[in-house]
Amino acid sequence: MGDGVAKGFLAMPSSASGPVPGIVLYMDAFGPRPALYSMAERMAAEGYAVLVPDLYYRLGPYGPFEAATAFKHDETARQLRGMIGATTQAMTEADTGFFIAALEAAGARGPIGVVGYCMGGARALTAAAAYPERIAAAASFHGGNLASDAVDSPHLRAADIKARVYVGTAGIDGSFPPEQSTRFVEAFRRAEVGFALENYVGAAHGWCIPDHSGYDETAAERHWQRLLTLFAETLWP
Repeated sequence: MGDGVAKGFLAMPSSASGPVPGIVLYMDAFGPRPALYSMAERMAAEGYAVLVPDLYYRLGPYGPFEAATAFKHDETARQLRGMIGATTQAMTEADTGFFIAALEAAGARGPIGVVGYCMGGARALTAAAAYPERIAAAASFHGGNLASDAVDSPHLRAADIKARVYVGTAGIDGSFPPEQSTRFVEAFRRAEVGFALENYVGAAHGWCIPDHSGYDETAAERHWQRLLTLFAETLWP
């Protein structure tokens, strides 16, 4: 990477006979771990090369964190908030060029898909804006601050996105309140981006990830249907 060495987990399809589409999975706040690796493997079983990179690589050794409890303890909550704040959107934007190169080195060809969870949701959308000629599909699930007042809020770069976009929001999520949802939809409609925003009524923040306290199996399966359909429709010739 430009600022050091980032560890990553790569899942590859077991029966690929040639080049395959590549996907970057942007982690949630708790970092790369088996729960995310299993999700990458599920995508790989559909024929994709899937990379789960460590976005915190600049910060030195950390964790592991228990996703279900880390924010319930003052010390780990403080540490996580500091790590999130120290890993900027601009950093992940620059890193994404290396992630795409790593997928290509592993045999990925053609358009790239990106998906992010929690803090990764905004980063997936930022990546789509930064690499419009490469990224054909971008998805955010329970992503926070997608249309905030911050100068690096993803909705401000909607006009740069050529990918198809899907946003799945928790029914009640303080990190993406209704006023942000309204702002997001207006920005993406004005930019004429092909997108869908879907509210998962009754689901809590983190519902997609198996080790998260908010995990909801029924809503998670719905997320899988939407995500795999998006990738099937955009990443294959």
